[in-house]
Amino acid sequence: MGKVTGFLEIDRRDRKYLPASDRIRNYKEFVIPLGVEATRDQAARCMNCGIPYCHNGCPVNNQIPDWNDLVYNDKWREALTNLHSTNNFPEFTGRVCPAPCEASCTLNLEDTPVTIKSIECAIVDKGWQEGWITPEPAKVKTGKKVALIGSGPAGLAAAQQLARVGHEVHLYERQARAGGLLRYGIPDFKMEKSHVERRVRQMEAEGVIFHYGVNVGVDIDPAELLAQYDAVGLTGGAEKPRDLAIEGRELDGVQFAMDFLPQQNRRVGAEPATGNAKPILASGKHVVVIGGGDTGSDCIGTSVRQGALSVTQIEIMPEPPVKENKALTWPNWPLKLRTSSSHEEGAERDFAIGTIKFIGENGQVRKLRCARVDGQFKPIEGTEFDLKADLVLLAMGFVSPVHEGLLAKLGVTLDKRGNVEANTLAYKTSVEKVFTAGDMRRGQSLVVWAIREGRQMAHAIDKHLMGETILPR
Repeated sequence: MGKVTGFLEIDRRDRKYLPASDRIRNYKEFVIPLGVEATRDQAARCMNCGIPYCHNGCPVNNQIPDWNDLVYNDKWREALTNLHSTNNFPEFTGRVCPAPCEASCTLNLEDTPVTIKSIECAIVDKGWQEGWITPEPAKVKTGKKVALIGSGPAGLAAAQQLARVGHEVHLYERQARAGGLLRYGIPDFKMEKSHVERRVRQMEAEGVIFHYGVNVGVDIDPAELLAQYDAVGLTGGAEKPRDLAIEGRELDGVQFAMDFLPQQNRRVGAEPATGNAKPILASGKHVVVIGGGDTGSDCIGTSVRQGALSVTQIEIMPEPPVKENKALTWPNWPLKLRTSSSHEEGAERDFAIGTIKFIGENGQVRKLRCARVDGQFKPIEGTEFDLKADLVLLAMGFVSPVHEGLLAKLGVTLDKRGNVEANTLAYKTSVEKVFTAGDMRRGQSLVVWAIREGRQMAHAIDKHLMGETILPR
């Protein structure tokens, strides 16, 4: 424990944002780091609470009190080593993770949790700045070959772990670049893609071979991979979006969020558009986002930057409380009203709203017919109203991975929700030598959960191939 009385003497202080008027002019990150001394002070607030509930809150089981203590004592490189022992990509989670660890912090009982996410990000950013993060190629090769399908955070984590113990790892990605939702879903203003590219270069130096523009199940038969490799890992996402099958759904301007967001990420990355996709732009339009989660928030920030006339977000769930009841929720993740940086940039929000139909003119959406809903999500008679809309973005989550192509040809067993069935011990599917992890197995989830499952699947694959493993779970 670095400073026993730190939590009594030092107030919580977190990273600030650039003013909204400045940050909406571009797609660059706008979080202002605390600096070395301020980060050290915040690490001193970790209170040696005896039972570190933050460990349970963190899906990758980061040893948070340990690296807080190391930062307080100016042992940054040791802190980085500790952080990397549980998390391959802390610069990703330090930017886009919702920080369930902070919700579990004992100091959160007084709404002043340790700024764990900011400290994590500061450690890894300093590691890159100082040149401490370098490729770690395996000293001995095993002669085993592994194919991973999908280069999102689960696939990247699994690939790095397996390469470092000496396997020949091939990572297949149907897009032009690696990263999955990290690259094509999360906007650059939340996480610039240079962070992904830097890790890809590190992994290439460690021996991971990337195959881009290859849609396994369409461009190549998965049976060929099964014949060529000793193990195959399925690390694709839960890419089938939840639709809203109501009158007017066919109108132009009613789009899935995950058709809208990747287009802008490709523009920022100077990447050509895919196929003959029609540009989806919010410029000069009244935008309505249906869905109140992170994807909806990303749609707001992107629409504002594109020059939308107005942005309204509606959610069918009732408005949650501003503050949770700690006695009922702590140390678990609480349901409460969360206002993102994108909300602060200019968006109206409304809750307990159902959409009855889309109304258009000449084939183009012009407004939504909405109504208040009751506790059963049924429209309340007499509460109907219209919302002006030239662009409607459906951000209501994802229901499962896409079954056509890869999964159908492999013939893997699916669970009741349509995800690939596998337990969290062996990560084995119903098909011999085929494993799965991440959103394809667990359903739509967080980047940090994908990293955890990718690491655990790598442990299972290595043990399957070698009979034993030194990889951590």
